[in-house]
Parts: sequence; structure tokens; C-alpha cells
Amino acid sequence: MKTELARAFDLGRDFTFNLVNVSENETYKVETDDGRAFALRLNRPGYHTHAELASEMAWLEALHAEKVIAAANPVKGRNGTYLQSLGAREAILFDWEEGREPLITDNLMGFAHELGRIAATLHGHVERWQRPAFFTRPRWDFSAALGEESRWGDWRKGLGVTAELKPLFQRTSDLIERRLKAYGEAPARFNLIHGDLRLANLLDDKGAIKVIDFDDSGFGWLMYDAATMVSFHEHEAHAPELIAAWVEGYRTRRPLAKDDENEISTFIMFRRLLLVAWLGTHSEIDLAHELKPTYAEQTTALCEAYLARFG
Repeated sequence: MKTELARAFDLGRDFTFNLVNVSENETYKVETDDGRAFALRLNRPGYHTHAELASEMAWLEALHAEKVIAAANPVKGRNGTYLQSLGAREAILFDWEEGREPLITDNLMGFAHELGRIAATLHGHVERWQRPAFFTRPRWDFSAALGEESRWGDWRKGLGVTAELKPLFQRTSDLIERRLKAYGEAPARFNLIHGDLRLANLLDDKGAIKVIDFDDSGFGWLMYDAATMVSFHEHEAHAPELIAAWVEGYRTRRPLAKDDENEISTFIMFRRLLLVAWLGTHSEIDLAHELKPTYAEQTTALCEAYLARFG
């Protein structure tokens, strides 16, 4: 792969590359002999089309050009384009961003407030940005997440979902579907979103928040971005406080109607069932092994509370 990298990108006379993590994609840290550092993303085959990846780059380019937020900065290859072929995989190079991943055990109240402000800034940019004609990204509607398409897998085959739990989870899914149909997809509620603003996709660089990994960006409900902040931690006792801080931060940059705020609970449940499905298709990863003993039980409590509130 080193020879292909050298052909694709201007990395100087010599460089090293080392695997950082494997999730949907493979990420490597590339370090050059002249002191530069980059993050290389090898995209999972079949997850996105070339046009979808090019659209992701178009949004990032616009965010940087307009200095909207601190976000991952893609680097063009020798041929002047962001997407490069490395064998059978499409690759994208980003400037290496310094910072640490926030942890759920940190004091995240101020962080959540700032993340709400960042989400509002992104949503405001999307409203005014003139997307290029080729722009296309996936939809994250009910069908894509929990319905017929189930892009991340069927929640019925999710982590820890037993025959006894399926009726409760089904009632929850049905209620989510009904509420989202009533909530609707007006542009003020449904538009281009990051779609995965969880802690693992954020960097805290001495108090400044950087947003990375736009791989799951697409068209969805704006308030889904709030729910993703507490991904895998929706059951934590302080999750409602974090959401409240997010909402407060959001309103410093953008109006938020009470109806939109109230529906965040639906998007938290929507995200939780989506993660149950995703973990079911990634049962081999360390996170799935770590969560397996308790995740379904914790999800059960969330379902019961959601049904009691809205059912």
C-alpha cells in the first residue's frame, strides 16, 4: 500500500503509516519525514457510492471555506481530487487533528452546551448552503434505520434481543414510527445532518471541540444530532442533563421550538434501537463484548419509560 499512497498523495520522500482503528472503515496515521501528519481513511467497500463520498468532501470543503466549525480537513491528492483509489478501496486523506476523545466519565456539561452550539451552527449553514448539483447523501429516515431498509441491520437480531424482549421493542419501534410520521419532514426539521456526533467522533483540543468523521452524514431529522451525543449511554442517569445542556447551547445560536425539543426523546429511542441493530452486526468487536451483559436490559428500561411517557 505504501507505493500506492506515494503515487496518490504528496507525502514527500518518505513516510510511515500505522493502523489507528477499524470500525466501518480503516483509519491510519501517516507521518512524513518532514514532520507532517495525516489521517488516512480507507472506506469500506459498498457502504457509499463514489458520488456520496464526493458529496461528503464537498460539504467539508464548504465548512472550511466559510470557517463554520472546526472539522476534519480533507487533503487533495496529486491529481487534484480528494478521492483516491488504493487497489479496490477508495481512500481519503485528512490533516491530522490534535486532541483527545471525550469520555462519558468526564464532566461533560460544558462540553454538551458547546456541542449544542456547534450543531446549531451546522444546521444554520445547511439552510443557506447551495449544494452542488451532484450532491447526494443517504437518508436516515425510519425505513433506513428501523424499517424495511435497516441499513445497519435488523434490531430483531440485535445485541441481546431475545424472544421475550421483541414485543416490547416492537411496540417501541411502532410508537417511534407513528410519532415521526406526525412530526414530519419539513425542511426546518429534516435536512442535511452530521448524523453521528457521538463522543468518539469529537476531539477536545484544550477546550476547543473539533468534529471529525462525517462518514454517516446524510439527510435526517436535525434533532437526531442531539440524540447521537449520548450514543451507547442513553441509559446513564446524567443523560437527560446532558441533553438539557445541549438544548441550551443550541438556543444560543438558533431558535428551537418546544415541539422539536420534546421530540428529542423519540430520537434518543430511535438511535438506541439503531445501535442495538448495529451491535448485532458487529458482535465480534470489543465494544459488543463489553456491552452484551447489560445493553438489552438497559434498553428495556428505556423502552418502558418511553412508552409510559408517549404511549
